Amino acid sequence: MTETDAPRQADIWTATKRGARILFAVSALLVAACQSIVPKGEGPKPTGPKPTGPEVTQGLPTDTERHRVALLVPMSGTNAGVGQSIANATTLALLDTKADKVRITTYDTNLGAAAAVNKALADGNRLILGPLLADDARVVGPIAARAGVPVISFSNDVSVAGKGVYILGYNPNQSIERVVGFAREKGLSNFAGLVPKGVYGERAGTALLRAVEQAGGTVVSLQTFDRSAGSITAAVKKLQASSSYDALLIADSGRVALQIAPVVRKNGGANARLLGTELWNTDNALSSSPVLRGAWFASVSDGLYRQLAGKYRARYGNAPFRLSALGYDAVLLTVRIAREWKVGTPFPAARLRDSSGFAGIDGAFRFNRDGVAERALEVSEVGAGAFTVVDAAPRGFAD
Repeated sequence: MTETDAPRQADIWTATKRGARILFAVSALLVAACQSIVPKGEGPKPTGPKPTGPEVTQGLPTDTERHRVALLVPMSGTNAGVGQSIANATTLALLDTKADKVRITTYDTNLGAAAAVNKALADGNRLILGPLLADDARVVGPIAARAGVPVISFSNDVSVAGKGVYILGYNPNQSIERVVGFAREKGLSNFAGLVPKGVYGERAGTALLRAVEQAGGTVVSLQTFDRSAGSITAAVKKLQASSSYDALLIADSGRVALQIAPVVRKNGGANARLLGTELWNTDNALSSSPVLRGAWFASVSDGLYRQLAGKYRARYGNAPFRLSALGYDAVLLTVRIAREWKVGTPFPAARLRDSSGFAGIDGAFRFNRDGVAERALEVSEVGAGAFTVVDAAPRGFAD
């Protein structure tokens, strides 16, 4: 168990100027009310010294002036890098906001999700941030619910949302809905889809069908593949045989899209507009592929995240995982609600359902009635060497 307190003096992408910029951005975010798969790529490999986490302590001191909040992430095992990155980002958020009423204590879910949540509850935490994985959220949720403690998970699996569990992860369904809606606005009407076999692909295919129907278009063909070269070719040829299409969703990572796009261009999709999901956001290699030029995908904005990443590298000596933004934003949300949350009382979970939502590094978001984070997404176009935003994310929610 590790514990993080915000020091009184705060020390993305030399630190004084960059720190001032992100502190200004965070201040603005906090004032505004915003008038199982680990998403967003594989994450970076460490390039500097191993980051040091919060100071390890034996037990928790007694708090009468600060809210106790638990962070449940893997700090050992396969996903330790992601967990450490999220934990470090929560420290940065406390520093940037100068939060003096929130104490965050980290618990290692790799040692057992049930053990982690039970220890967190025994220590008197009134809010849980995490866990990262959907399977862990299924364990943590019911235990926390019995204690009346809300859970804000970093998973993107909507099936674990509800009954006190809120999902903050990046939802591929929303990404597909956003890019399909944009494509319809640009006059595209006949859609096709290539989705991988498995849970992600099944959900992506369902999301495509619903999004196209809502947008008033037609899905002319939807094919699955197993990521082998032969399976990809066979699926593309089935698309070609089914019907003509003017937009094709490739619901997989950027790496797989780089394999699929040339096959599509040679087999019936020479002029089709290629569409992607939020998984493309972290793969800059896409912009080096001529066959993907002009492709569209929807995701959260990277503007403020780049500032966060720069500040993270300056402090910890390596690059963060993209998911670290979830930890940062979870703290921003907590600090905002903590202004009207009396120390020692249950967390006011009803505040999480504020229809005006919240603002963070990843832009505006709010939790819907199912407990899933609804996000304001931007649409980007793959260009020569870079991504260009062609439809900016809304700054808030109209209803």
